[in-house]
Amino acid sequence: MDSTHQDASKSNGFIERMLNRIEIVGNKLPDPAMLFLFSLIIVWILSSIMSGMSFADIDPRTGEAIVIKNLLAGDAMATFLSQMVTIFTGFAPLGVVLVAMLGVGVADEAGYFNTSIKMTLSWTPKALMTPMVILVGLISHSAVDAGYVLVIPLGGIIFYAVGRHPMAGIAAAFAGVSGGFSANPLPGAIDPLLQGFTQPAAQIIDPSVLVNPLGNYFFTSISSVLIIGLGWLITDKIIEPRLNRTTPVDADIEEADDMSSISPTERKAFIWSTLTMMLGLIALVLIVLPADSPMRDASGSLNSFQAPIMQSIVPLIFLLFLIPGVVFGYVTGKFKKSKDMVDAMSKAMNGMSYYIVMAFFCALFVYAFGNSNIGALIALKGASLLKALAFPGGVTIFGIVFLAAFVNLFVGSASAKWALLAPIFVPMLMQVGISPELTQAAYRVGDSSSNIITPLMPYFPLVVVYCQRYFKKTGIGTLTSIMLPYTIVFLFAWSIFLLIFWGLGLPLGLQAFYSYPPPM
Repeated sequence: MDSTHQDASKSNGFIERMLNRIEIVGNKLPDPAMLFLFSLIIVWILSSIMSGMSFADIDPRTGEAIVIKNLLAGDAMATFLSQMVTIFTGFAPLGVVLVAMLGVGVADEAGYFNTSIKMTLSWTPKALMTPMVILVGLISHSAVDAGYVLVIPLGGIIFYAVGRHPMAGIAAAFAGVSGGFSANPLPGAIDPLLQGFTQPAAQIIDPSVLVNPLGNYFFTSISSVLIIGLGWLITDKIIEPRLNRTTPVDADIEEADDMSSISPTERKAFIWSTLTMMLGLIALVLIVLPADSPMRDASGSLNSFQAPIMQSIVPLIFLLFLIPGVVFGYVTGKFKKSKDMVDAMSKAMNGMSYYIVMAFFCALFVYAFGNSNIGALIALKGASLLKALAFPGGVTIFGIVFLAAFVNLFVGSASAKWALLAPIFVPMLMQVGISPELTQAAYRVGDSSSNIITPLMPYFPLVVVYCQRYFKKTGIGTLTSIMLPYTIVFLFAWSIFLLIFWGLGLPLGLQAFYSYPPPM
């Protein structure tokens, strides 16, 4: 063996040992539900200690010095206890997951998913399964959080059906849905949401500045090619081989049905249920097309968060799978009476019981952490440090990427972080000639890359549950060690890709500029 092969072998061995160590240490942490409970207690204690301290950092949301709120004070604890039920029931991911799973459960129990996968596998080469799953994950961003409840579990099912490790399919889907959150060939609701913070921040320096909601669209759409390629390479060359060596699929997992044949009844049911789905989609398109459609917002937009169509994504997912699932079930004879459909929904909810428990403690922690202002203080301290270092433009862009990735470990919401950071970074970089669009793009790269390794991301526990279907000992450490290579590669490669965009002068999006003021 020559020295090059020896070096590569040593490097691979080091990486594997590091990932194994992360998995072992991570899995020694308490159960995710208890981890959120202990984190809640720590936040309470820290808030009590830090509430007596004064900080010079100005909160851009209020224009005043940031104050840590004492969550152990009598009035704060009374409010917490009185609102505990609504904090839990108002936890956004909980409703998204449960409502969507009611419809998905019917389609799954009826056999519609299984037959759909058979049809998909009949024309998709096995070698292209990974990029296909990642691409679907990227496109799912246009439907807000649909990817978390649909694409990620289907990634595992598809891989398992073709004899590949199912957790590699879950990892590839998770990388596309969450790690590539800012890479999408289609415009998404996140574009105008972030622009809503970028433009006011830019107007601190120049009130005439206007930032287009699609000011990053060219960059994010072309980034989808990069993320698919990187995700494909990582999944097939690093993640799946490691999973095959270290994480055997539990023996008591139900065997997958024969994916090579489709019975005449299944084919007939699939045609009828798919026609039903298509008719529903056509009806929806006809409803939203008119300029005065009730599914549009006040300005006539369809892709803003205020548009009823965007707020109806989860109910639409419910119907999108419920109705074809019912049709498929009755045509095949799987459903003979209405109770069969209700039983299918109940079975789906049984599988969500563990997630509901985790969501309870997660909701309480997220509420307390946000209410304490500790996360905001971490973001502001990091931004102040980066500003004080006064690096050159390119280095500062890297700094924003890595700061966004770090803060993302503590503050999950993309809009909440940008609400804190935009008023600092956008004006600061405008003063050294860097445009608001470029600053926003750098933030989006960092925010996306670390989504997949933070247990504080609301959907992270749900992905743990998906993995436990195939490997019951899956814990936080298992999932983190699987997803860490994606984060590291995305973070560095995507940052370099942004700087290449900048260096070549390629447009970031519509009416977007690299420099400020823009060229005349």
